[in-house]
Amino acid sequence: MNAAGTDLFDLRGHVAAVVGGTGVLGGALCHGLGSAGASVAVMGRSRERADERVNALRAEGVKAEAVLVDASDRDALEEARGQAEEALGPVDILVNAAGVNSSTPFFEIGLEEWHRILDTNLTSAFLACQVFGGGMVERGGGTIINVSSASSEIPLSRVLTYSVSKAGINILTRYLARELAPHGVRVNALVPGFFPAEQNRRLLSEDRIRAILDRTPLGRLGVPEELVGATIWLASERASGFVTGALIPVDGGFLSTSI
Repeated sequence: MNAAGTDLFDLRGHVAAVVGGTGVLGGALCHGLGSAGASVAVMGRSRERADERVNALRAEGVKAEAVLVDASDRDALEEARGQAEEALGPVDILVNAAGVNSSTPFFEIGLEEWHRILDTNLTSAFLACQVFGGGMVERGGGTIINVSSASSEIPLSRVLTYSVSKAGINILTRYLARELAPHGVRVNALVPGFFPAEQNRRLLSEDRIRAILDRTPLGRLGVPEELVGATIWLASERASGFVTGALIPVDGGFLSTSI
């Protein structure tokens, strides 16, 4: 690739806040954004995992800061934004990657579980878009990348609440793309297929994996690093400046296949 092509994906001078950056997928996105030159605020609930991620990023030469936050709490997010911007500068890239899942059968799902999953997966993104997106609007630009799921498009068995939360992410993404475009803020979503991570590892039994692979043209599960390229592309104004409101599948062809 020539220098001009490389510059399309250069994120030096940008600051990314990754909500859920302590997780497997969010962590891979932290490293990907850092490798492209962005400073990274790793946001999550676990001090140990946040510090571990930040130490790994710093070892790679990335300017990074650990920020503890319960992303379903607006006040906590406001404080987290202040900590991140004091340490790294104004956040102009927001990644919403927090996620939890459950395989509880429909008639056994209680309200506590329902609210826990929706708060973690959807309410946190809604609030983070308000808190960080507000700063982007004030400054006249930025990009928000929400992490959805293939289960938002096709109702998968045994993951109702998770699927509902991710369908909500899709609508939130499209709504905000229209709402924030006049302010120079782009909003898009990644739609991953099946990537073994904390929220689904226990659900991926041998028979379920076999059923998934039978429907996936590339014939395998994804690895977290395969989300990085699309994330850097969406984060870069030069590479994807005319892209907003898009739901980008990274799923090995899962959503393109019918049974």
